[in-house]
Amino acid sequence: MKPITQEVLHRAAIYSLAMLWIFTGLTSLFFSPDIGYQILASAGLFGTLADISVIGGGALDIALGLWLLTSFRIKLCCLIQVAVIVFYMVLLTFIDAAFWLHPFGPVTKNFPILVLIIFVYSWHQDKG
Repeated sequence: MKPITQEVLHRAAIYSLAMLWIFTGLTSLFFSPDIGYQILASAGLFGTLADISVIGGGALDIALGLWLLTSFRIKLCCLIQVAVIVFYMVLLTFIDAAFWLHPFGPVTKNFPILVLIIFVYSWHQDKG
């Protein structure tokens, strides 16, 4: 069996992150938007502001996934991904800190995702 090269790992990281962002956005917009609305309602956010949040968040997630697939200014894309993840984590913490203890890890799973983003960023940092 051939060893997996750093280039193959980099490409797999890009595709994995893109799939994660795109699927999360599609889920927020089409497959299960009610979950987003429930979370926002628990924070007292309803109506148009909730619509903007769910639709805007879903669209942003899809845009980040598609951006990754373009290979255009990937370092900037990585920085924005980190900012979005940190924003989502802080927001969820303020809405309900119990998300940190959720058995499916909706907040804690962000740490390995951040490591993957840092890997992609450093790959492009090394490439110039």
